[in-house]
Amino acid sequence: MALDFKRTVTQAPRWAVISSGLLTLGGLAISIYMTMVHFLGKQALVCSASGAIDCWKVTTSPQSYFLHIPVAILGLGYFIVGLGINSPWAWRSNDARIHIARIVFAVMGIGFVLWLVAAELLIIKSLCLWCTGVHLVTFALFIVIMLSVPAMLNATDET
Repeated sequence: MALDFKRTVTQAPRWAVISSGLLTLGGLAISIYMTMVHFLGKQALVCSASGAIDCWKVTTSPQSYFLHIPVAILGLGYFIVGLGINSPWAWRSNDARIHIARIVFAVMGIGFVLWLVAAELLIIKSLCLWCTGVHLVTFALFIVIMLSVPAMLNATDET
């Protein structure tokens, strides 16, 4: 069965457009801060640095890099792309590929978050509150997208 990208796409629920936009902006703000911390160092980090909550330990661990790229920069890129695919204009698009891309992007994001949380709990054995903020935002975005986009794509053509 081939995918039909010209099928009818129903209008996005207003709550999904607003919440995805706000979540994306929140994730972008945290990612900008974490990217700054990556380059400026510990003096820019506002978080506990000992015990179970140790942002410095998490953000400087080997797991804070993926394919030699700092995870903070990957998060920044994720939310910059998110600004486009979660914009009101993208939500209003009749092109199913945009909405499918939104789902794929959300699944990739939550998959990466699950890996990062596992690394914090099982390998690093410390949590970063800022990272947890990004993880929660990514999870909330995943929920918003999965509750709204599949219904939008299941519209029936009445031709």
